[in-house]
Amino acid sequence: MRLPIAQIDAFARHAFEGNPAAVMPLSEWLEDDVLQKIAAENNLSETAFLVASEDDSADFDLRWFTPAVEVVMCGHATLASGHFVLSSDPDRERVRFRTRKAGMLEVARAGGSYELALPAWVPSPKPLPDIVAGLGIDSAVETLWHEHLYALVVLESADQVRALTPDFRALAAGGDLLTIATAPGDETDIISRAFAPGGGIDEDPVTGSAHAVAVPYWAKRLGRDKFTAFQASARGGYLDCRLEGDRVILGGNCVTVLEGTFLLGWPKDPPRHGEDFSPPAFRSRFP
Repeated sequence: MRLPIAQIDAFARHAFEGNPAAVMPLSEWLEDDVLQKIAAENNLSETAFLVASEDDSADFDLRWFTPAVEVVMCGHATLASGHFVLSSDPDRERVRFRTRKAGMLEVARAGGSYELALPAWVPSPKPLPDIVAGLGIDSAVETLWHEHLYALVVLESADQVRALTPDFRALAAGGDLLTIATAPGDETDIISRAFAPGGGIDEDPVTGSAHAVAVPYWAKRLGRDKFTAFQASARGGYLDCRLEGDRVILGGNCVTVLEGTFLLGWPKDPPRHGEDFSPPAFRSRFP
């Protein structure tokens, strides 16, 4: 079975920035264990799978998998999926995705970039001593929690966020949760880093869903519903953030870095050791 695949850097101004996601359109859903194996093979923070929706209110059904688990919501892979669809259809202005656990999500053109609409997941104050300790710090300004397993740890400064050296084993002991460390920014209004070792990702480069939790908090603290953000991973990524009622709107760019074909499964007779099993078109071009 030959499946199309694109690798797209989301929340990226240039290639090799932001968060890479694999986007794979399917004619129909494969078995869950096959989807999980494909995501593990891709070995990116998320692989997004799209199937044309039978729901008149949506264009596609969308699911996301890390190399280890299926996730409740993934913002950057949704933005990448929107870029995949919209860049192939210049006349389309927006695309709506039906998801299993995060409701309806939308990506729309916004000048030369995109806007991603996510649900606003408002966190509530909660003591999180094990997570604070797992981040390698003694205390935090504030700790908050959202029921979809998001921990928001507020620190004093951008320097503190950048200097974090988490104990990933300790954070993974809490299960498949996302830990977000955030503080007032220096070059942007806010800064963050995000860690999900329990889901197979020690540090996520740029995390849209983290901002679905962080934006409601910062909108209240800053006293305004529009601001800029930077996620300070090694790759780094910039986001324009806006709170509109019960939706978080994230603005950003995408760059396609790879387009190709995923070959699912072996031929009827598996190749012998040393046998060339590349596609015939490839062999004719590179004998």
